[in-house]
Amino acid sequence: MTLIDDKWAQIQWIGPPFDAGAGPNEGPNPDGRGASRDYQHGTIYWSPGTGAMEVHGDIRVHYAQLGGSGGFLGYPVTDELGCPDGVGRFNHFEGGSIYWTPRTGAKEVHGAIRDLWSSMGWERCFLGYPTTDETGTSDGRQSRFEHGHISWTPTGGALAHRSVLID
Repeated sequence: MTLIDDKWAQIQWIGPPFDAGAGPNEGPNPDGRGASRDYQHGTIYWSPGTGAMEVHGDIRVHYAQLGGSGGFLGYPVTDELGCPDGVGRFNHFEGGSIYWTPRTGAKEVHGAIRDLWSSMGWERCFLGYPTTDETGTSDGRQSRFEHGHISWTPTGGALAHRSVLID
């Protein structure tokens, strides 16, 4: 048994591997640091530094679009978890987080922008959930949220901005 097998035994709801009849499909990841196995409803990733963690649903799809474990997010450090409000879900990764709600879809947050949003209380702060991935601007970076955005510049650092509603 591998650590991925042990994790699957804890969360069998993700289903058998896609190719269950062809034997195990666990294999090393291209980065050489860890391994993964795909299942019907999710993927379990393992690395020595993170252990075995599962990713599923739209978060799994977005994680794959961003390069999966070989991308800037690296390996998951949590399983997919529910947010305190009962609406959103998230996975934390070595290099950031992906948050999902039915309204916003799956969006990533990382770096100094994520650090500020975390210090403000994540989705419970006035900004709410992310509505875009982090993007480049003419002088730095930004992430948009339900009720504002966080901008980052090399000289000013990360700053939160509340949306102003005009009637």
